[in-house]
Amino acid sequence: MRRIRGTTRVIAILGDPVEHSRSPAMHNAAFAALDLDYVYVALRVHPEELSAAMAGIRALGVAGLNVTVPHKEAILPLLDGLSSAARAIGAVNAVVREGTRLVGHNTDAEGFLRAVARLGFRPRGKTAVLLGAGGSARAVAWSLSQAGVARLVILNRDVVRASALAVALRARGNPRIEAGPLDRARDVETMGGADLVVNCTSLGLDGRSAPRVAVGAAPSHCLFYDLVYGPRPTPFVTAARRRGRTAENGERMLLEQAGLAFRLWTGRRPPIDVMAKALAPSRRSVRSSR
Repeated sequence: MRRIRGTTRVIAILGDPVEHSRSPAMHNAAFAALDLDYVYVALRVHPEELSAAMAGIRALGVAGLNVTVPHKEAILPLLDGLSSAARAIGAVNAVVREGTRLVGHNTDAEGFLRAVARLGFRPRGKTAVLLGAGGSARAVAWSLSQAGVARLVILNRDVVRASALAVALRARGNPRIEAGPLDRARDVETMGGADLVVNCTSLGLDGRSAPRVAVGAAPSHCLFYDLVYGPRPTPFVTAARRRGRTAENGERMLLEQAGLAFRLWTGRRPPIDVMAKALAPSRRSVRSSR
């Protein structure tokens, strides 16, 4: 067991819930592999306590953070600065201490693109359907828009929230972004031209639920990607595979965004193979993309 000393730098993940997170296992394995004097801990923070928690983070000199549900958007006004990507996305999943300043970053966006690229998906000129409009969905939507997707359809139970995200993205130069209710995922017309369908909702965390999607209406080449991951295919992934579509869960995105955050905190190249091996125990149960 590695020793925790007065010199040890602390990295924490803030979320609610957070006890299921595999990020501590991944990052502590990486710190050990590179003999870095860091430790990574999980801290449960209720939404109404986020401001107080951030004051504590400052006072204690915590070196960096991961931020997960439900804090990715709420944390923005509590930071001293944002990377250009985090500002454009409107969500933060990694924070770096720079002297006395806490600066927010978003590694979800690049992590997502790297994950789907490994599956052979290239966004340029394609049509994507996103289910959800929260912090993770904002990152996925922005990354696809930046990568040249031709058409993006954002579906959410709260249509106002989906519309707000669509408006923000259109303002950045992509006019073919639509918003609508989550029920539209069951429409043949919506799914008929999809090259990619991404579940950015929390449906599937219980291992039983999934968004209702007209999988059979999607072209045979359509990729279905679930930001939820687990030991067995999620219900979303299972439904797509039963219809003969390629489908994967969010484990690779989790790994890729973690590697990018690791580099931000330490300035070192992340030992991705070590982190992947440490992630393996997460297959015991279904988890979110953090």
